[in-house]
Amino acid sequence: MSTAFNANHNATDVGAAPSNNELRIEVSRSDLPVHCPMPGTSAWNSHPRVYIPLEEGNGRGTCPYCGTEYILR
Repeated sequence: MSTAFNANHNATDVGAAPSNNELRIEVSRSDLPVHCPMPGTSAWNSHPRVYIPLEEGNGRGTCPYCGTEYILR
């Protein structure tokens, strides 16, 4: 499952998303720096914010807490 992420997304537009409900998230350069959990994620059931380095290597990174994979398109 893959989801494109828009950094300008406002959680109030569609309600707060549940914590880390996607296993793979595609992001663009305008979304950098990427952190997990993403904006709009419910804070009460999530892990601490961690920044995911995507520009190193192949443009992919994985959250050490939840395993969500972030892919730079």
